[in-house]
Amino acid sequence: MPSTTRRSAACALILVAAALLVPFPQRPAQAAPSGPGQALAQWIDRDTVVWKGAERADAQLEFGERGSAGAAAGRIRLTPGTLTPAERAAFPHLAGYPAFTVDPRDRGLARTALRGRLLAVQRTAKGRHTVTTGTATGTATTTGVQISGVLDDLYGARAQHVRLGPVFDHGRPTLSVWAPTARTVALELDGRTVPMTRDDSSGAWRVQGRRDWAGKPYRYLVTVWAPTVGKTVTNKVTDPYSTALTADSARSLVVDLDAPGLAPKGWADLRKPAAVPLRRARIQELHIRDFSVEDRTSRHPGQYLAFTDRRSDGMRHLKSLAAAGTSYVHLLPAFDFATVPEKPADQQRPDCDLTAYAPDSGNQQECVTRTAARDAYNWGYDPLHYTVPEGSYASDPADPSGTARIVEFRRMVQGLNGAGLRTVMDVVYNHTAASGQDPHSVLDRIVPGYYQRLLDDGSVATSTCCSGTAPEHTMMGKLVVDSLVTWARQYKVDGFRFDLMGHHPKANILAVRKALDALTPERDGVDGKAIVLYGEGWNFGEAADDARFVQATQKNMAGTGIATFSDRARDAVRGGGPFDADPRIQGFATGLSTDPNSSPGNGDSAAQRARLLHYQDLIKVGLTGNLADYTFTDTTGRRVKGSQVDYNGAPAGYAAAPGDALAYADAHDNETLYDALAYKLPQETSAADRARMQVLALATATLSQGPALSQAGTDLLRSKSLDRNSFNSGDWFNALHWNCADGEGKGHSGDNGNGNGNGFGRGLPPVADNKDKWPYARPLLSDPALRPGCATIRDASAAYRDLLRIHATEPAFGLSTTAAVQAALSFPLSGENETPGVITMRLADLVIVFNATPHQQRQTVPTLAGEPYGLHPLQAHGADRTTATAAYARATGTFTVPARTVAVFRRA
Repeated sequence: MPSTTRRSAACALILVAAALLVPFPQRPAQAAPSGPGQALAQWIDRDTVVWKGAERADAQLEFGERGSAGAAAGRIRLTPGTLTPAERAAFPHLAGYPAFTVDPRDRGLARTALRGRLLAVQRTAKGRHTVTTGTATGTATTTGVQISGVLDDLYGARAQHVRLGPVFDHGRPTLSVWAPTARTVALELDGRTVPMTRDDSSGAWRVQGRRDWAGKPYRYLVTVWAPTVGKTVTNKVTDPYSTALTADSARSLVVDLDAPGLAPKGWADLRKPAAVPLRRARIQELHIRDFSVEDRTSRHPGQYLAFTDRRSDGMRHLKSLAAAGTSYVHLLPAFDFATVPEKPADQQRPDCDLTAYAPDSGNQQECVTRTAARDAYNWGYDPLHYTVPEGSYASDPADPSGTARIVEFRRMVQGLNGAGLRTVMDVVYNHTAASGQDPHSVLDRIVPGYYQRLLDDGSVATSTCCSGTAPEHTMMGKLVVDSLVTWARQYKVDGFRFDLMGHHPKANILAVRKALDALTPERDGVDGKAIVLYGEGWNFGEAADDARFVQATQKNMAGTGIATFSDRARDAVRGGGPFDADPRIQGFATGLSTDPNSSPGNGDSAAQRARLLHYQDLIKVGLTGNLADYTFTDTTGRRVKGSQVDYNGAPAGYAAAPGDALAYADAHDNETLYDALAYKLPQETSAADRARMQVLALATATLSQGPALSQAGTDLLRSKSLDRNSFNSGDWFNALHWNCADGEGKGHSGDNGNGNGNGFGRGLPPVADNKDKWPYARPLLSDPALRPGCATIRDASAAYRDLLRIHATEPAFGLSTTAAVQAALSFPLSGENETPGVITMRLADLVIVFNATPHQQRQTVPTLAGEPYGLHPLQAHGADRTTATAAYARATGTFTVPARTVAVFRRA
């Protein structure tokens, strides 16, 4: 997942946690905000301060502006103390630091102290700074103070029940914002200032308005101490609970999402496709602009409304996938994000004829990069307002009412539901676009130092390559829950995918699940229990290994019904990992051992064979749904559990039940599957054979237990011209070409002049994340044999849809427990004599053979001799006539499968 601010450089981090190569998305790095000093002290509750590096001696908190004599306005005395067991449990990462107890006589000063300048001071001989206190001058150690813990202690219990943002009662709005540290808060409404009232018990400020406030623009005027600049400021800031915005997020708008005028025709009675359990979900991951911006048949290119164009090539293709068994479309970020000018007149476009350059030229990327900071394109992983649709996808982003994006988002959901697809939103609560006093900082300019996760020195955590948030804090956790409930109730979204979910506490994600489960059709218009949840459970950064809280990581989310992406089979199928210096490292579906390329990184033949067989064990675990307790015979002949199969030092199997792990062979991060195969298969491999390997790779996820996801266009052999991180690479490298004839550039003639619309050969990928791969990319992009023709693209898509139909019509792919999988699924030929490059799986009345080798293979299962199997009718009469030649010899129990083919046999 990926991007942040326009000014950021590409993130080149390679993160390793617990010896596990983290499949971490590439996103631009953002420097930690600088300020006038560190904040080594942390006021964790009303009784306790923890101070890294302090001596165990008396200290104090000094607050307020200093007078002419240099004395602080007030002080809170601190004495050396210890953390209670409850405090150690709540703040495990602070357990080793000196703790101080607030003098009981001074506890009543806390609420006042938190509303201005605050320092921790300890007078010792080892002090770093000279300060003046009262009438005496002495040497003292001073540091800033982190205040999130004490804010939660003082205000959290009441504040978490306050309804924030615009709330309407019989047409009259009340506006509320949580700003406990602010000296004053006022409402700037349509150019005039309206005072707001502070609730001292919750720290929230509110004002009740008149009916005629509806539709008016507003901001909050927050006067607050800002530690990053070391002074009191008055910030003019939009509402973090905004329901609507003016163009470019300049103002919030007083909008009631329940207003009848915002409901498209048929919205109240929207009929959705039947809910599909997460364990059976087949998901298409799709970027809204990619979907239609170059679709000549769409009347609304690049917009929400493109999903209402029922006769466009894109919608026709989505309908065909839905008919075959795809159940969800997962939309990349569609909330308000920071990096795209929303008004078309402000969006820059490449000023070159991109079609004029050679397929291996660097000119395309150079031209695209020149306008990337101000064009219409970004993946959108740089949230500005979490609960408002992004304006650049609206037909009229400058609509003064700010409601076009609301209505059109709802119409998009209607369009997808009408095509037989439920809707998932990609949500990014783990970071913000900016922090501190940056203009794109919202939360941190209202309650400085609270919503962002701070490190021990007071700097903002940037392990996400962005300004990290702290969902472990009461009000950030509340914002996550409140926002998702709004998307579910007001926009009828059917599922959510959490970006970097491992940076959330498990408790926060479970709170989301509980809140959604409480939604009912009768009261809320949606069945919350049918909403699916999944996310990236990677374990890295300052929160790694449960350092601060129990994380929502792969191992911790097992058994919750909330799925995490599984990198195990993904890496085994593709080969290597996302950050290999040599992109030619091969895997099961890319020719390892059975069709080797020239890369020395693959090792000698013995090493390749051994690694391939281990990869096959990883894929077997993946086919079970990544179950920890599923037992089978591995390729060394040992009887093992899924959790005993090694994945870079971690257990391969971690799921407690099918549905805990989500299978995939590609997604928006890293190279597309076609591009990965371009690097990894021997260059002389034909386009037709590459297509067969692509379908086989997809089959390892499509025919697994549990949910599976694929990037939109992967069935059409989608390429991004080898771009591994296309978050800001513009339409040229990202747009989908539903009609293969629409993707032509110079040299894109395709097979027999039939065109080439998969995107391969659109020039060398952008320098920032790909320059080191150019020596490998150039000879591939210039090779016309690697550019598939229309017939090859159509055949690959049709073969994939056949697999979807098999999955959708065979109940055995929807098993709900480990015990059921153990009873129904086996690998009868797994063991020391297993064929390298071939996996044979038995599932109830099915036998599935994955033949990744370049040769026909025979797999004899003696225990099935005499049993009446035949090729599944959907393949026997399906689109792929090569697969239709797969055969079964009943007398011997032998299954014969063509090269580079997955064949499904069914007991008669």
